[in-house]
Amino acid sequence: MSTRHLLALSDLSPPEVHSLLARGAEFGRMHRAGERHAPLPGRVLAMIFEKASTRTRLSFEAGMAQLGGHAIFLSPRDTQLGRGEPIEDTARVISGMADAVMIRTSAHANVERYAAASSIPVINALTDRNHPCQLLADLQTFQELRGDIHGRTVAWIGDGNNMCNTWMEAAALLGFHLRVATPPDHRPAAELLAAAGSAVELVDTPAAAVDGADLVTTDVWASMGQESEQQARIPAFADYQVDAALMARAAPDAVFMHCLPAHRGEEVAAEVIDGPQSVVWREAENRLHVQKALLEFLLPA
Repeated sequence: MSTRHLLALSDLSPPEVHSLLARGAEFGRMHRAGERHAPLPGRVLAMIFEKASTRTRLSFEAGMAQLGGHAIFLSPRDTQLGRGEPIEDTARVISGMADAVMIRTSAHANVERYAAASSIPVINALTDRNHPCQLLADLQTFQELRGDIHGRTVAWIGDGNNMCNTWMEAAALLGFHLRVATPPDHRPAAELLAAAGSAVELVDTPAAAVDGADLVTTDVWASMGQESEQQARIPAFADYQVDAALMARAAPDAVFMHCLPAHRGEEVAAEVIDGPQSVVWREAENRLHVQKALLEFLLPA
């Protein structure tokens, strides 16, 4: 059997996505009930972080511990990648010492190169192109609270970034309608829009995206690595804040999501992210549960 990787959501079939969401929900129930389930004793996850993250490190490290395994954190200072070793050489070395590897980096092409040389599963924990682990947590959260997302309407407001790209991928894969409202100069890449087909609709205003939507989601206006653009981006994104007036246009039982960290007063108003429609804390916790399901899937006992 060939090694399975998760570099993009499309590496999974729709039935596999639904199976992971169901298993993630079960892991969440077990966690809240204090039930232990450790099917991966002695297994090792290598975690390569070229971009820092609170939620990604904690969820994968805690998840491996709860599954009975162990996670090793590797920063750029802890690997030879930081000193110019070819990606392929690092992949071959780690393949002989760990059972899976998780990578959080900038260039998506580097994750693809790593996976091509790896004989153990590789998990994309964020690149400049997409963020499949976060989308699995988002989908699990919606399914737990509102049921199957198939046929529903999701509104993306803000930057056409890696999260937007992954929502587009999810819409095409799982059969929901995604409306995307971004400033004209910050739209998602044309080839990714084309790949998503009729599942994605570009609209001119946030109001047009949110009208009747079942889920409203956004992200920071300047992602990690774009901090120098923060002030310059504010005028372009000023009309793209998710506030109470915008949420009022969504369906009455609509939920608000954000992958975090959030900047209150910029992409989202405090009254929304801290309000009754916000599910961001459950969404964040579900990173732990659905990633445990993913690790179990990629590392069968």
